[in-house]
Amino acid sequence: MGIATRPAPTGPADTADRQAATLADRFRTTRALTLDLTAPLSDADATIQSMEDASPAKWHLAHTSWFFETFLLRDHLDGYRLFDGKYPYLFNSYYEAEGQRIARFSRGMLSRPSLEEIVAFRRAVDAAMEPLLEREDCAPLIQLGIAHEQQHQELLLTDIKHALFQNPLGPAMFGRLTETAHHAADGWIDHQGGIARIGHDCGTDRFCFDCEGPRHRVLLEPFRLSRRLVSNADWQAFIDDGGYRTPSLWLSDGWAWVQREGVTAPLYWHGDEQFTLAGWQPRDPQAPVTHISYYEADAFASWAQSRLPTEAEWEVAAIRADPSAGQQMDRAEAVQPAATPELFGSCWQWTRSAYLPHPGFTAADGAVGEYNGKFMSGQFVLKGASCATARGHSRASYRNFFYPHQRWQFTGLRLAQDI
Repeated sequence: MGIATRPAPTGPADTADRQAATLADRFRTTRALTLDLTAPLSDADATIQSMEDASPAKWHLAHTSWFFETFLLRDHLDGYRLFDGKYPYLFNSYYEAEGQRIARFSRGMLSRPSLEEIVAFRRAVDAAMEPLLEREDCAPLIQLGIAHEQQHQELLLTDIKHALFQNPLGPAMFGRLTETAHHAADGWIDHQGGIARIGHDCGTDRFCFDCEGPRHRVLLEPFRLSRRLVSNADWQAFIDDGGYRTPSLWLSDGWAWVQREGVTAPLYWHGDEQFTLAGWQPRDPQAPVTHISYYEADAFASWAQSRLPTEAEWEVAAIRADPSAGQQMDRAEAVQPAATPELFGSCWQWTRSAYLPHPGFTAADGAVGEYNGKFMSGQFVLKGASCATARGHSRASYRNFFYPHQRWQFTGLRLAQDI
C-alpha cells in the first residue's frame, strides 16, 4: 500500500458522524484504535515477523508514530526533540530521503525496544501533537498521517494473522469472530459502456492519495459486473473440478507459481476449516473467498467463463455506491468477510489492470512523494475495501496494489463479462 499524497485539508465525508468529527477527533480516534488492535498481544506476539512481506505488530505501532514525529513534530513544532535519536533508523520504512534504515526482513529481530517502550513512544508523540492539531497549515499532513495509519491498521491485522498461522497451536488473537450476514444477490450489473471519467481531483474538498489522480476520461466497451463476490463454495467447486491441476486455466507465470509453491487452495484453508483471527474455525461456504493471489483469481475467472474487471470498469460501477457500507472494520475484533450486496467491504477485489500512473500523474513533492509513483511496476490494482479496512478509509477511486503472487491480505474477486 502506498502512502504518498497531494492531500486536501479535510477527509472523506462518508457519514454524518464523520462529517461532524474534527481532524483532531479523527487523529485521536485513529491512534486509539491502533492501540486497541494490539491490546491482546504479548511482547513476543508483537515482535515476530513471519515473512519479509509482513512486519511485526510493534513495528507498525512505532512506524506510524515515526511518521507523525518526522513529518510534523520535527518539521513544524519549534523546539521539538526526538523521543529517541535511534528510532528513525529502526522505524523508517522506504523513505530514501530520510536516510538509512534497518532492512525490512530484519524488523523481526528487534526484540528491543520492548512493546511497552514503543507504547510510551506513541503516547509521547500523541501528547506532543496536540498543539498542531488545530493548526491549519498542518492539516494536510495530519490527514495524510491518519490515512497512513489506517492502512497500517489493516496491515497489522493481516501480518499478525499470518504470524499466528505459523504456530501449530493455531492461537486466536480475539475470542470470537464478528457476526456475518448472508444476503448477497446473484445476477449482474450491466453497463452500456462509452466515455466515462475516473480518478480523483486531489486538492478538492476531499482527501485522496496522489496516485488516485488526476481525474481523466476512459472509453469502456459494454460490460457486466457480478453483483456478488465469489464465495468459498464457488471456490470449492473450482478445486473439485481440478482447477489447480489444469494448466490451460492459468497464466504462464501463475502456473509456474502453482507448481513451484505447491498451491492447492487459498491461504489459510485446511480441510473444512480456515484460520482466522479467532483461530481455526469452520469455513463458511457462503462467505467470500479471501487470501487468493492474482494468479488464482485470473484462473478462477477463466474457469467460470468470465474475466476479472478492469480498474475503470469497477470504478465506474461503484461511482454511486456507498464506500463506507459493507463489512469493514469499526473496532478491535476478529474481522471476517461476509456475503453482502455491497461493492465495498469484505475483501479487496483483484482487477486485471496493472498499477500504472493515470494520465497526467505527477508524484507529490518531497519525501512523501516516494510512496506511490516508485511502486508503479509489476503490480495489479485492487478495488473496494476489506473487512480489515477502517470504515470510511476507502472510496471508488482508491487504488490498492499488490504483486500477483501475494495473498496474505484479504484479497478476493468479483467476476466481469463482456456484453
